[in-house]
Amino acid sequence: MTNSDFKWDTKRLQFDTVIKPFESEDEELNDFLLNDAKHYLVQRLAVTYLIENETDTIAYFCLSNDTVQRSMADKAGWKRVRKHIPNAKLRSSYPAVKIGRLAVSKKYVSSGFGKLMIQIVWRIFVSDTQQTGCRFITVDAYRNATDFYIRNRFDFLTGEDESDKTRLMYFDLNNISL
Repeated sequence: MTNSDFKWDTKRLQFDTVIKPFESEDEELNDFLLNDAKHYLVQRLAVTYLIENETDTIAYFCLSNDTVQRSMADKAGWKRVRKHIPNAKLRSSYPAVKIGRLAVSKKYVSSGFGKLMIQIVWRIFVSDTQQTGCRFITVDAYRNATDFYIRNRFDFLTGEDESDKTRLMYFDLNNISL
């Protein structure tokens, strides 16, 4: 099954949204959606987007503001970050959006919804209606998810987190055109 095989919708979570059934393979991600996402919205910490069909929450992702900072990167990583920025002044950070959570329901794994969510984030931040400057997407990727992000053209910001539970990765929004 692919995400074009049936009707689905994307919507922004509101405090009064009824969350349809959802269960990913990660209990922490399930718990966030069901117990924390609305509180993050009210506290203006993150905005969650749902992908739903008539009966289920298929997938979700949440976004918050971030920066790519020189202090987060090793020398090679910072060089890659700055490489394509024209007239790069001696800045120590660049604006970014963080994918704080991204999960697909067990029922829909390998159906293309992970890639779809990345493309939705791209569209939000390269559209003509973009509200603020944002050059990068960042994510603290779980070790078992780094291959997914690499396939979606993310790069590691540093090699210093290789043995950590998560790896800091980034994507340059100037690498796409929609």
